[in-house]
Amino acid sequence: MSHLQERLAACFAGVFPDIQPDEVPRASTASLAAWDSVAHVTLLSAVSEEFGVEFEMEDYEDLVSYALILDCLEGKLA
Repeated sequence: MSHLQERLAACFAGVFPDIQPDEVPRASTASLAAWDSVAHVTLLSAVSEEFGVEFEMEDYEDLVSYALILDCLEGKLA
C-alpha cells in the first residue's frame, strides 16, 4: 500500500471506525451501510483537509468508493 493509499485509508477509518483495514480498498456506498449522505460529506471533507485538495460539486456525486476517490486524488496530486 502506497503512502497515498495509507493516508486515504486513515480518512476512511476516521469516518467509519468499524471498518476493518482489509475492507477499506473495497469500500463503497453500496458496501457500507454507514456511508450515508452525512458520512459522504464528512469523508470528502476529511480527504480534502488531509490532502489539501478541493472537490467540485460533481465530485461529490461521483466519488462513491475508495477506488474512485483514490483515482481522483491521484489525478489532482499529479
